[in-house]
Amino acid sequence: METKVVLDTLWVLITAMLVFFMNLGFAMVESGFARAKNAVNILSKNFIVFAVSSLGFLFLGWGLMFGDGNPFIGLKGLFFLSGPDNSPAVGAAYRGVYSALSWTGVPLLAKFFFQLVFAGTAATIVSGAVAERIKYKSFILFSFAMSMLIYPIVGHWIWGGGWLAKLGMFDFAGSTVVHSVGGWAALAGILLLGPRFGKYTEDGRSVPIPGHNLSLATLGTFVLWFGWFGFNPGSTMAADPKAISHIVVTTNTAAAAAILSATLTSWFLLGKPDLGMTLNGGLAGLVAITAPCAFVSVASSLIIGLIAGILVVLAVVGFDRLQIDDPVGALSVHLVNGIFGTLAVGLFAQDGITGVATGNGLFFGGGTKLLLAQLTGVLSVGAFVFLASLLIWAVLKATVGIRVSLQEEIEGLDIGEHGNAAYPEFLTRKPAYSLVLLNGGAARVGSSQSLSEGRK
Repeated sequence: METKVVLDTLWVLITAMLVFFMNLGFAMVESGFARAKNAVNILSKNFIVFAVSSLGFLFLGWGLMFGDGNPFIGLKGLFFLSGPDNSPAVGAAYRGVYSALSWTGVPLLAKFFFQLVFAGTAATIVSGAVAERIKYKSFILFSFAMSMLIYPIVGHWIWGGGWLAKLGMFDFAGSTVVHSVGGWAALAGILLLGPRFGKYTEDGRSVPIPGHNLSLATLGTFVLWFGWFGFNPGSTMAADPKAISHIVVTTNTAAAAAILSATLTSWFLLGKPDLGMTLNGGLAGLVAITAPCAFVSVASSLIIGLIAGILVVLAVVGFDRLQIDDPVGALSVHLVNGIFGTLAVGLFAQDGITGVATGNGLFFGGGTKLLLAQLTGVLSVGAFVFLASLLIWAVLKATVGIRVSLQEEIEGLDIGEHGNAAYPEFLTRKPAYSLVLLNGGAARVGSSQSLSEGRK
């Protein structure tokens, strides 16, 4: 028993470190897809967000998510892991307050750290979607609220023994708990922020705003793909050879299939195999397989990946036509494919394929029972997270403001928010923008406020 606990603990901590390493991937992808004048801002947000999430989740989020309570919220062990371990490793006479994780034998702090890195990932997703116009302090405050309140409440519903878990919803590694939560929160922020200056013309046309470094974005995507081999298999929270081997292969297969389908779809729609679409295709496949990776066959993961790659390209184009400005495609990757991946459990699940009794999905003779449970989870989580996030963004907008001034946005957030630049040797003296440009430019900002007043 002791040897198993040691091996399981090593497995959980190593995979948690891989998930932590994904923060580097997000930083590189987002900064690569952004303009050079905003690179420092993107990098700084991605660095500080994990620190903020760590403290918010430690202070209250962990207890709300995994503490024993009612079907909607944890009520015990709320602050700073203030409850004893209830792992089987501590013996039969335990009196723990985190029953939802009593099934894994690793120590309490190993459980906490593994769940912490997932909370940080959810908050990081928001960063890219609101890039190039969000106030730095407002993003920090929102991230703190998200990791301490929004993410843990949803997590309790699904992973903490809450009402969706009792309903029979399954989300193995977080297509909903992590990815669509981050996506819904990002959507609320985008809608209140409005698009970047110059993104859409007065007649509604979309103006391409290329990222400054696709090499960086490509490297970041490789880092994320690598980190996902901790994200999904690590969610076993035990070194189960059969399960983790299965999950690694379904994860990789979905990613590979999505890369190819996204490339082909962009080639067909845009006339060229767009690298940005290819990169987001890989991420879309990874997001889509995150919920069903332990519940579906390798063949099913291939189909899930192919669909995800098509969906992400169509979603990027669709959001752009709706004038929902998402600089990095976070909504298309994390929200759209988080939803699809969650529903894929209800379609493709095969009961007990890695030892988990899920029942069969619709395509394997299980009827609609599992699919309806998954759909209930998607709708309820979407409604809660979107409305809660909208409220927090609105409070921030009314108090500290959420959008930088127009002048700062045009000149770049690196200088305005941080006082330095990612590429200082490339800076040249620029003429001051005239009031004519600020007040009479052809491209709108997407706000009813006067351009000369800036944006809150």
